[in-house]
Amino acid sequence: MTQHLDPALREANRVTLAGYTAIHFQWDVHEGVGTIMLDRPDRKNPLTFDSYAELRDLFRRLAYAEDVAVIVLHGAGENFCSGGDVHDIIGPLIAMPAPELLMFTRMTGDLVKAMRACPQPIVAAVDGVCAGAGAILAMASDLRVGTARSATAFLFTRVGLAGCDMGACAILPRIIGQGRASELLYTGRAMTGDEAYAWGFYNQLAEPEQLLDTAGQLARRLAEGPTFAQGITKTMLHQEWSMTVDQAIEAEAQAQALCMLTEDFKRAYHAFRDKQRPKFEGN
Repeated sequence: MTQHLDPALREANRVTLAGYTAIHFQWDVHEGVGTIMLDRPDRKNPLTFDSYAELRDLFRRLAYAEDVAVIVLHGAGENFCSGGDVHDIIGPLIAMPAPELLMFTRMTGDLVKAMRACPQPIVAAVDGVCAGAGAILAMASDLRVGTARSATAFLFTRVGLAGCDMGACAILPRIIGQGRASELLYTGRAMTGDEAYAWGFYNQLAEPEQLLDTAGQLARRLAEGPTFAQGITKTMLHQEWSMTVDQAIEAEAQAQALCMLTEDFKRAYHAFRDKQRPKFEGN
């Protein structure tokens, strides 16, 4: 993506994350696919203050990563994520004053902002419990592969909170529709895997034992594509929410013209001309 930069500028902007060692979850990079595994299976992979912050910071760094084209997000064991840890987060929140509570809710919202802002498509592989903030992580991903036995619950109202958490009222209706989102956010009930697929929350359903393979195949297919153009696609999908149709058409004209300057666009043409499959390099 940056191969034509001045060498000094290129070096200043170089970020590689294959060697990053995560503290509060598992992180791995292989052939352009970065994998995040929430790794507390004994508690159904809940989030803590520290894991929220580390996830937020990692997604921010991914905006500059040269060696990661796609992200796969999943949970260890047979569950995705049970949300905020009851003991490590929910208990302490009760004793916090309003300014500290706002700091916390802004931090959790910043995680979603970082997920939406990073150029890499995020594929969530969802099995078992996917609740609260875990449901938000799945919702904030770009693509979702689930299982029939999964249960996705935006359960905030069941613990005395509003359903408008971490962007849920803005994002969920755009995925499954206003009426269905309203029901889930008002009641806090779990959406079954079959419902999630029928409503468009899941892009695919897989058997539990094949879930990671299915998500990985999707991620690798994306990683082999024109990753600069995919990043532009993700940016426009997000930014056009607040545009008029005329503004969106103009923004897409500018974005597409930029993509036409890439080497990948030339590679695709030459491959078509030569009756070959293009090999994209992300620049």
